[in-house]
Amino acid sequence: MSIAQNISSILAALKGTKAKLVAVTKTRSVDELQEVYAADLRIFGENRVQEMQEKQPQLPADVQWHLIGHLQTNKVKYIAPYVAMIHSVDSLDLLHEINKQAKKNKRIISCLLQIFIATEETKFGLNEAEAEAILASEDIKTLENIKIVGLMGMASNTDNQIQVRKEFQSLKRISDALSTQFHAVNIDLSEISMGMSGDYAIAIEEGSTLIRVGSALFSD
Repeated sequence: MSIAQNISSILAALKGTKAKLVAVTKTRSVDELQEVYAADLRIFGENRVQEMQEKQPQLPADVQWHLIGHLQTNKVKYIAPYVAMIHSVDSLDLLHEINKQAKKNKRIISCLLQIFIATEETKFGLNEAEAEAILASEDIKTLENIKIVGLMGMASNTDNQIQVRKEFQSLKRISDALSTQFHAVNIDLSEISMGMSGDYAIAIEEGSTLIRVGSALFSD
């Protein structure tokens, strides 16, 4: 199928849910991304800062760029002028840097705390207690140029759908617990970013509001 047909099929699966589709643009050409744009999709998720920097000027200004890969503090300044959301915040230090660079650009940047829910040691993320400590910290109150809008998690890379579902259920439970406990001017935990090409259907069933889909979008 064409990119447009793939998008149409995925959007059909989202009907009646709160989930939005993030087109994962990693390794994809600008021509391919223009096809995605032509299919009326406006949220693009990039894994690497360098690729986002290269692609962002070549696409229309109304594209909402989401950084979904691991982010180092020294790279924040490059995307702060335009990034709409950062999914992969895994430390208070990173939040401070995002706030600093957002302030320089007179912006408020939406952020998600990345929660470790998988079994692989290579996955980044916070545990529930660490996320709670960040949200409860006095520092958070001083960060006026960021807004923590939810959580992100990556399930294990496995064909075991029962395990994947349990991991998504775990993230939803953590989201529910933290959202009832924490609410402030810069904290509103309404988003859950979970689900990729191989497991987004399960993620939608378990309450995802942002699915990050790449290969299923661009496959023939």
